[in-house]
Amino acid sequence: EPRSAWCCLAWTLVIGAMNSLVFLINLLLMFVIFTIVLLPTIVVVYFGFQCHSQVLHSSARYCKNILDDNSSSALIILGFVIMSPLIVMAMAIYCSLARRLRLLMCFQPYSLAVYKGGKWCHSKEGAVCGCARGWNTQVKAWV
Repeated sequence: EPRSAWCCLAWTLVIGAMNSLVFLINLLLMFVIFTIVLLPTIVVVYFGFQCHSQVLHSSARYCKNILDDNSSSALIILGFVIMSPLIVMAMAIYCSLARRLRLLMCFQPYSLAVYKGGKWCHSKEGAVCGCARGWNTQVKAWV
């Protein structure tokens, strides 16, 4: 049966807050994974730009002794070349972790706010948020 207008509004706000929290947790997890995996690219490109005479031309000792313009250009190119496989690897790690923790199953539908008697998720084995409704471990995404 439908909820009253005020009750529906209150439940909508609660469910919206829960979904926003789940979204922020997913975003934070993705940011941490991408930062860790892309750290080699970030470092290589940073040192390439730091020591190139046409960009920043740092007066650091390693720029004067080790890196000239040609080696700085090589570092910049190498950094951008290794970025593509590292982005794919970071996305694979995030998707695997999100699937294992069942983070995308934690989003609640807004129909719980509109109608009374909607069932909240119950904890299943291995679910972080307890929202793995009807989770079938035999289902594959590519089928």
